Amino acid sequence: MAPGVARRARQRVRILPLAGARSRSAEDWWWDRLAPSGSGYHLLQSDSMLLVLPGPGPARRRAQRRAARRAQLLRLHGARAAEAKAKPRTAPAPAPAPQQEPDPGWGDRIPLEILLQIFGLLVAADGPIPFLGRAARVCRRWREAASQPALWYTLTLSPPLVGRPARSGTKTEKKLLASLEWLMPSRFSQLQRLTLIHWKSQVHPVLKLVSESCPRLTFLKLSDCHGVTPDTLIMLAKACPQLHSLDIQHSMVSPGVPRGPKEAWAALTGTSVLGLQVDSTAVVSFLEEAGPRMRKLWLTYSSQTTAILGALLGSCCPQLQLLEVSTGLNHNSTPLQLPVEALQKGCPQLQPSGRATPPGPGFPSLEELCLASSTCNFVSNEVLDRLLHGSPHLRLLDLRGCARITPAGLHDLPCQELEQLHLGLYGMSDRLTLAKEGSLLLTQKWCHTLRELDLSGQGFSERDLEQALAAFSGAPGGSHLALCSLNLRGTRVTASTVSAVISNCPGLLYLNLESCRCLPRGLKRAYRGAEEVQWCLRQLLTSLAPPS
Repeated sequence: MAPGVARRARQRVRILPLAGARSRSAEDWWWDRLAPSGSGYHLLQSDSMLLVLPGPGPARRRAQRRAARRAQLLRLHGARAAEAKAKPRTAPAPAPAPQQEPDPGWGDRIPLEILLQIFGLLVAADGPIPFLGRAARVCRRWREAASQPALWYTLTLSPPLVGRPARSGTKTEKKLLASLEWLMPSRFSQLQRLTLIHWKSQVHPVLKLVSESCPRLTFLKLSDCHGVTPDTLIMLAKACPQLHSLDIQHSMVSPGVPRGPKEAWAALTGTSVLGLQVDSTAVVSFLEEAGPRMRKLWLTYSSQTTAILGALLGSCCPQLQLLEVSTGLNHNSTPLQLPVEALQKGCPQLQPSGRATPPGPGFPSLEELCLASSTCNFVSNEVLDRLLHGSPHLRLLDLRGCARITPAGLHDLPCQELEQLHLGLYGMSDRLTLAKEGSLLLTQKWCHTLRELDLSGQGFSERDLEQALAAFSGAPGGSHLALCSLNLRGTRVTASTVSAVISNCPGLLYLNLESCRCLPRGLKRAYRGAEEVQWCLRQLLTSLAPPS
């Protein structure tokens, strides 16, 4: 085809033959509507039809985009499927299992013998309860170790509902008793020390379990316990051949049935009645059974105590080493009559005793004696000499409240190495006539061994205290001074005397200067520790320095 003919054919295809300009404009509008420029379509018109055809270039690009989109979706679904397939394979990995086992594994790897030694140290420091109960919950190995009877050698049992109504307290004691019925044979077979506190109604069943399951019991303490009968104590004495210490202070040991309205009311309300706290029949029966092996006995003083002392004087407890008779909170109108010499013969191993006319054997092994009292007592030089005439090894002597003891009486004691001497008078020196001189006798005799000296409230003069404390300026033979605690509260000690004592005693760690009238203001207090004591020395030296 000639070029001119082809050009005319294209013009015929692209441009419709219209009769006028108006129709041509409408066709052009439809043309643009059906195939707008840039859409990728074009119109093909023949004599009888109009075709809208896609262009070859844009179609390929759209197909390519669709193919790329499909490939991207396939890759995304493939990755998700791969992750889903990989998860079940990595989930059961054995790595987390060892991480959860260190605690039980660590406990299981410790040998039982080592674990018992560790538990034993903790029990010795804090007791078996509540540590062993908590340790038994850690793992099986710890439970096995905590269940060993060797660890349960000491025990204190007290109902938790103390102070509640009597019915609830009884119910609580019964619940605790039910637990003890299976604990006693399995855990407490090697129990040695038992303390019962605030038991009101179930003392007999508990002690019966103890007699059946604890043959190694050596110490029994009943504090504020009611209903202890002679049969109960005798049963324990027979079933526990190693029992040698009994503490029944502040407990109601009765013959069984209350004998009067006051005793009946005491048994009903849980209070104690003076004179019924310790029944002599029960205690004497126990001492007759277990007396030869008894070493320690604690009692509460009452009208029944005389019969018990009579049994002790009859040598029923020849091995008794400690006897403590407490007056409790009640002030007895009848003072305790203690036949010292007869008690020395009946209990030669007892610590304390003394000398009389004729002098008794004394206590040659006595090392500590405490006669302290919060009120003025009747201990005199004669009584002290009867107690200590045969005790050359005495180390501690506590006579606080003993206002009748004089320095001359103390100087005559046979002990030469006394380490602690307490002569304080607290709240009573204003009502008494105290010695003004004699403190030098104390320090001259024991200045080389005294570690603690308490002269609080004593009425020694300024000059006498100066001479007495000057004895610490140098120990015999150049030996090192041992004084580390000095209580001068309420005395007439002067600043120069105190400064000399601090300078001569480098080991002084406690110094009480409260209420000392002759000292400057601001220094009348207690000093604890070497730094505070040295600070006091500097202040005293400053106050003594002459004004410039």
